[in-house]
Amino acid sequence: MRLISTKMLRTGMVLGNTIYNVSERPLLQENVLLTERMIGRLKELSVQYVYIDDERSKGIEVKESVSVEVRRKALSQMEESFKSVTDSKGKVVPYILDQKSKEFRNIVREVLDDLHSNADLLTVLSDAYIYDSYIFHHSFNVTLYTLAIAKQLKLPQQQLELIGMGAILHDIGKIMVPEEVLLKPGALTENEFLMIKDHTTHGFEILRNLHSVSILVAHCAFQHHERLDGSGYPRGILAKDIHPYAKIMAVADVFDAVTSNRVYRKKMLPSQGLEILHDGEGRLFDKTVIKAFKQAVAIFPNGLSVELNDGRRGIISSQNKGFATRPNIRIMQNGEEIIENPYEISLIEMLNVEITNTDIVLSDL
Repeated sequence: MRLISTKMLRTGMVLGNTIYNVSERPLLQENVLLTERMIGRLKELSVQYVYIDDERSKGIEVKESVSVEVRRKALSQMEESFKSVTDSKGKVVPYILDQKSKEFRNIVREVLDDLHSNADLLTVLSDAYIYDSYIFHHSFNVTLYTLAIAKQLKLPQQQLELIGMGAILHDIGKIMVPEEVLLKPGALTENEFLMIKDHTTHGFEILRNLHSVSILVAHCAFQHHERLDGSGYPRGILAKDIHPYAKIMAVADVFDAVTSNRVYRKKMLPSQGLEILHDGEGRLFDKTVIKAFKQAVAIFPNGLSVELNDGRRGIISSQNKGFATRPNIRIMQNGEEIIENPYEISLIEMLNVEITNTDIVLSDL
């Protein structure tokens, strides 16, 4: 299986993974032969990449770290809960969230069960899901990344559940921000940006009044946009005053934000998202957290086409646990020359070889 831009799709290609619609139901099933109509529909829905199966990528497996069933159940419960809160007013909001807190806690535990049983690097197949509400998918993905980092940092189970609750509810304050501001495709006015920034304070005020969750969950919502150098919001506090959970969540939040489609820009590849984190390492984001992130998350997901510094080209075939930037690669080309019998290399055994480009076009595939 390999990842390909929808711009490069041709009729007759075999879809490698199921694509789910806004209701979390299959839109296109894996192994279907793509037609011109199907390809056009994927483009209309702003799907940028899909996995396809072909002979040269045979045997390259790609699967999400958390099951479809867990994701579907989590998103359904989150949407129902957030809608109940959005439709409510004033003092009844904490009551509703208190009633729903057990469901959120169960979501976190089910995600943790999947992550504990999966020894591979975390893989999130964001293009396998078409959605009409960014906030639910973002909150779920941030929970995945947060828990993967926290596991890598060896946090005990009780703390994993606590930080998971903080992650799943970190953006709850956005229910207080007008939808037309949240979904605005153009540049925000100064006043609109202030409204967006206020979601951290709104979230803190909502969550700190709950009887069923720790005050640390409220501080996750309050601090996840703070930065080590004091340039974040809402309070502009420095590294020493930012809770360790919020430092983890800041990395998870930014990575998912830049690698997801937004109303105002298209998604980046995971490797490009990592560059954003590297740019802020030690200044905006905690170095230890970024190191753990790189050890836990598939930066170059299986199936991605890449180019190496020696001119060879190929497809990521598998991961090396703990070495997310040094995967295994199936070499398909030497420059423009097609290799008749593709072969595998491991970047952890070839320290002078590096990935220099991603999402490239491979000849005759």
